[in-house]
Amino acid sequence: MIGIIDYGMGNLRSVENALHHIGEECMISGDVQELEKCGKLILPGVGAFGDCMANMHQRGLAGPVKNWIDQGKPLLGICVGMQMLFEESEEKGIHPGLGVLKGRIVRMKTDLPVPQIGWNELEKAKEHPLFASLTPHPYVYYVHSYCAEDYDEADLCGFSMYGDVKVAGLMVRGNLMAAQFHPEKSGEDGLQILQWFAKETV
Repeated sequence: MIGIIDYGMGNLRSVENALHHIGEECMISGDVQELEKCGKLILPGVGAFGDCMANMHQRGLAGPVKNWIDQGKPLLGICVGMQMLFEESEEKGIHPGLGVLKGRIVRMKTDLPVPQIGWNELEKAKEHPLFASLTPHPYVYYVHSYCAEDYDEADLCGFSMYGDVKVAGLMVRGNLMAAQFHPEKSGEDGLQILQWFAKETV
């Protein structure tokens, strides 16, 4: 069973629908005890970083989610759900994150339109068995104005170029995965990423 963490913000139903499409059992819950019964968790996110973190703390989810990751249990963060895994964000002030990944979230510095909305190629940053499940040139769907910097290069699995900005698209460290893009909106390659998380992380 995959638990989708409900902290009052996030694209819960689209993630749920994508998991059902690939035949995975899932549940949406903000109850820590219910989530603890799951084998894997997904932390989705839509909205401002500070608001998302405030909701996580108000609902008593920040500590349990961090503990889950520290115990090596599988978790996938999506969009702002990825960003909250880093140390801090500068979106609308400086806000601390969960701090399980090194790095900070900053506004994209580019002459291209911000937010970045649309499809972009996910390029390999390192060899990883996940890529064997994807097409040779996978394209994924982004909707964001902020991205990670000063991260640990060892955690970077895939990236996309937006003009001259190198967007950290996919971070992987052990059973922890984090996607700046939306795999649930990224066609067959996105579904394959969800499938890999569902089947290969233990």
